[in-house]
This record gives sequence, C-alpha cells and structure tokens, in this order.
Amino acid sequence: MPSAAEQLAANFSLQNLGKSQELRQRILFTLGALIVARLGTFIPLPGIDPAVLAQQVSQQGGGLLDVFGTLTGGAVQRMAIFALSIMPYITSSIIIQVMTTVFPELEALKKEGEAGRKTINQYTRYGTVFIAAMQAYGIAIGLEHWGNAVIHPGWFFRIEAMITLTAGTIFLMWIGEQITSRGIGNGISLVIMAGIVARIPTVFLQTLEQVRTGALSIPMVVAFAVFAVALVAFIVFMERAQRRLFVTYPKRQVGNKVYGGESSHLPIKLNVSGVIPPIFASSLLLLPSTYASFNAQNMPEWLSTVVTYLSRGQPLYMFLYGALIFFFSFFYTSVVMPPEETAENLKKYGGVFPGIRPGKKSAEFIDYTLTRVTVVGAAYLAFVCLIPEFLFYKYNVSFSLGGTSILIVVSVTMDTVAQIQSHLIAQQYEGLLKKSKLRGARR
Repeated sequence: MPSAAEQLAANFSLQNLGKSQELRQRILFTLGALIVARLGTFIPLPGIDPAVLAQQVSQQGGGLLDVFGTLTGGAVQRMAIFALSIMPYITSSIIIQVMTTVFPELEALKKEGEAGRKTINQYTRYGTVFIAAMQAYGIAIGLEHWGNAVIHPGWFFRIEAMITLTAGTIFLMWIGEQITSRGIGNGISLVIMAGIVARIPTVFLQTLEQVRTGALSIPMVVAFAVFAVALVAFIVFMERAQRRLFVTYPKRQVGNKVYGGESSHLPIKLNVSGVIPPIFASSLLLLPSTYASFNAQNMPEWLSTVVTYLSRGQPLYMFLYGALIFFFSFFYTSVVMPPEETAENLKKYGGVFPGIRPGKKSAEFIDYTLTRVTVVGAAYLAFVCLIPEFLFYKYNVSFSLGGTSILIVVSVTMDTVAQIQSHLIAQQYEGLLKKSKLRGARR
C-alpha cells in the first residue's frame, strides 16, 4: 500500500493545488501564523540587558538551555517573550491525560464525546497558565542570580516576567489551535517544528566555520550528512510500521436485513508514545546542569560531581537517558492506549479477536501485544536519540540538532503531508460528485 507521501507525489501538481482554493488558503494561513510565531522569538523580555545575557549564555550555556533553545528556535538563549514556547501546554496535556486514568470524574468526561472533550481542553488550558506562570517565576529568579542580566532585579521584574512569558505561551497556544482548525496539520507540532527548522541555517554556518578552522574535515562532514539522510529514512520506516491485530465482526439481523460479518484490523503503531519520552528524559537529566549554570558560584561540591557525571556524552548520562526513554515509552503508551478500554470498545461494537473471548481475555491479548511492540518502539527511540549524541560528542562536533529534533521534524512532516493528501483527495471526490450531478440533470 503506497504511503501518503507517495500518493501525494503521484497526484500533486500546481494545477491540482490551484483548483483547491480551500487548501491553498489553509496553507497560506499556516505559513502566516508560523511567521508570527517566529517573530515573537526575537522580541526580548522587558527588564533584561540583551548584551549581558548573550555573554552569559555563551560562557555558561548548556543543559536545558540547549534542549529548549533547539525546540524554540533560539528563543531561550535570547530570552524572548516566547521563551517558554509551547512546552507548558504539552506538559499540561500529559498531566491531564494521566489524571483521566486516576480520577473517575475526568474519565467520565472523556467518554461524553465532544462536550467532554471541550471541557478537558479547557482544563488543559488552565493547567497551561499555571505551569507557565510557575516556570516563568523560576526563570525570573534564575536570571536575577545570573550575572547582571537583569537591569532592576526585584518583585516588579519577577511579576513582569511572569505576565510576559505566560502571555507569550498562551498566545502560541492560541496560534497552534488556530492552525489546527483553520490551517493544515497539527498546530502545536508545527510551532515546535518551525523552531527546529529555524536553527538549521545556524547549524549549517557553524559546520562551515568548523571546516574552515580545521576542526572538521570534509570527509567527516560528508559522512555525517550521509548518516543524517540514512537516519531520516530509518525514522520514516519505523514511524510507518504498525502491528495489525485481526478483528472480526459477527453477523446480526435487523428486520429483513443482515449487517456485519466483515473483518477488519486494529492497528498498533510501533511508536505509540511519539516524541514525548525523549523530551521528558532529556529534560530530567539536564536539570542539575541547568541549575548549576544559574548558580555556579554557590554550587555545593556534591552537585558539581553530579553535573560532571551527567554531562552530555558521559556514559552515565547515556545509560540513564536510554533507561528513561524506555520508562516514559511504557508509561505514556499505557496512558494513551489502555488495553482494558480498547477491549471494552471492541466488545461494545461486537468486534472479537479470532480464538479469544471478548472482555478480560481480549484486554490481556492487547496488553501482551502492546508490551512487545512498545519494547521495539522504545529501543528504536533510544537508538535514534543516543547514536547522534554518541557520534557528535565522540568527534566533538558542535551540532545542536540531535535525534529528538530530527524525529520531531520527520514525524510532523509526515503528518502534514498526509493531511494535504486527504484534502486533495476530498477535492477530487467533490469534483466527481459535481460532474455526476450535472450529467444527471442533463438526462
């Protein structure tokens, strides 16, 4: 079966795009919204000295600054009004998803359909505001202890930073929701992808500078380029991989008509958890080094030792990084696709696995299959994230786009291409229906 990208390549043409006015408007709206999101990453936070901040970042940068700087397109290093980006929204949505499995009230809302989904989305927005405010307060405190980056430290600056950074996150969340409803693709994912793609020219210039100074040889750069292309192809293959569970629906008679009797399948993606495990794993591991960069003068000796062992490229860091990826992969998969709920939904619509009784036995079968698939998916995520880290730090390459960034870009691109293809197919079906109606009218 050809993929969405292959179908799009076969059917895409400027003529087809020109005929689909709605798709063209959606693409233009998406590009305009992403441009607005990028402009906000260059507006500095009020109350800070940009020159002093740039000097401090160049001297003591690292840790979470590098991770979130890559995801935000450099907004963290510039301490712009969009420095928090969309990460508080992602954290809030994950917390709400976990809470739905703990609190029966939220689980009941989840089953209410569209009305319940709107209520849960509203709770997610409230959580985003709270998390963004707390993170903004922490950033304000850290900036006051980070050299002379803050012009007038105190409560006025802290409140000002909290309001500005929280408002920036809310505005980005609104832009993402507008892209999802009026544009093309998933808006939240596209905002993150835009920040990563914006870093590519900087990375390219840094690589050229290393070649010019002799830090990198041309054969090594070519080898890294070939490796990057192979890694992208591997990610595309693994993201499309899925385990299909055969499902049959029994026949049932309603009046004089017989319904059902067909067979289908339950698709289980190899990587159900997406890019959440690498992001959370790297964030937890880099917390000590981030704290140390803000409090280098008052850092205790034991914390200095921990930071040394948890530096990027160190064996302990690599081991814990892989272990946390496995943990979050299993944890998030159990939240997103609980076996009991999936088996109950199949039982509700009359679907059964051949040779397996509905209910508890089906849930055990789904859990067994999901566990095996998640092991392969977690190993794939660990390989994609650890191999670039090992290569780049083994050969001392200044390359900020790691496996997580490449994984996000490839996944979001595949999802967006699939949506464009679906819009083009819908436009072709509408044209066929209009032609058939005109022919019927002539007859």
